[in-house]
Amino acid sequence: MSVPYAEVIGDPIAHSKSPLIHRFWLDKLGIDADYRAAHVTADALPAYFESRRVDPLWRGCNVTVPHKLAVMDFVADPGGVRDGIGAMNTVLRSPDGALSGTNTDAGGFFTPLSDVQLAGAPVTVIGAGGAARAVLFALSRIGAGHVTILNRNVLKGAALLAAFGLKGQALPLDAALPPSALIVNASTLGMAGLPPLAPDLSAQPEDCVVYDIVYAPLQTDLLAAAEARGLETIDGLEMLVGQAALAFELFFGVAAPREHDADLRERLIA
Repeated sequence: MSVPYAEVIGDPIAHSKSPLIHRFWLDKLGIDADYRAAHVTADALPAYFESRRVDPLWRGCNVTVPHKLAVMDFVADPGGVRDGIGAMNTVLRSPDGALSGTNTDAGGFFTPLSDVQLAGAPVTVIGAGGAARAVLFALSRIGAGHVTILNRNVLKGAALLAAFGLKGQALPLDAALPPSALIVNASTLGMAGLPPLAPDLSAQPEDCVVYDIVYAPLQTDLLAAAEARGLETIDGLEMLVGQAALAFELFFGVAAPREHDADLRERLIA
């Protein structure tokens, strides 16, 4: 039986936990719909969106690596995401087949930090891709202090600081981490099959929070090093579930049942 559905697209995509999350919520709410993973390469993006545009059952998709910038060329941008965050992670289909994009990463990123005092505080961000853009956007909105970006391309990091109106510095990826209130790995380093990320955290103050958006594996080398230092950590499931909840409501018209988060987390780490 055909039912409304949404998807997550990326290359690779087999590691994605988004289908488990959205199906869990659909089941809890008794909604007859589905959420799938679709492996879409960069070359296949035009054909993918053309096929989904004419499918009345398709509600939209989440977008993951490496398409968060490229997707902006295929959809409308009513909320000014291109000039704001500069990356999209959610595409929606209207009943007439029009496609529009938005970004739920920034909100998802900030949710577990709501009790952390970051106004005027020094922050270090590793990476300068689509996820980093959402992180920097959130940091600019909460008034973070000196922001250090570590990235292979230092000029790209510096350009992002300027784009978001943040004061700070851009350093090479292997540079020493400056003392920070918050360290965020917004890169794919540490993801299964990719190079690890295990910087020296000895210079960090005792109240530093270490946040890794990688969730496969959930316990990354970075988080293990932070826990060994006794630092507070936030793993990738926090941002993943947070951004998914915002997207779920856009796709299916009802709020995600977050009261079941503990049960959902157990399933995600099983």
